[in-house]
Amino acid sequence: MREMTDEEAVRWDRYHTENTVMPDLSAPGYFVRKYGMAVTLDPETTRTLTVYAEAVRKSPAEIIAEMVRREVLAAAV
Repeated sequence: MREMTDEEAVRWDRYHTENTVMPDLSAPGYFVRKYGMAVTLDPETTRTLTVYAEAVRKSPAEIIAEMVRREVLAAAV
């Protein structure tokens, strides 16, 4: 494998610097930015989801995403 030239190194450095996605933890989530609303769950659902997520070793977000995908696919059929 050949080594990069200085020009290539500068170009790739600039590309990755400008195109790296860095999460802004101080910014609100997608739904708040896009629709101006926060998606909240009632306490019972939150507890159930947390217990289930721990049991299946997934994050609550992963479980919700899977549920949404399933529902959307079922509606599309």
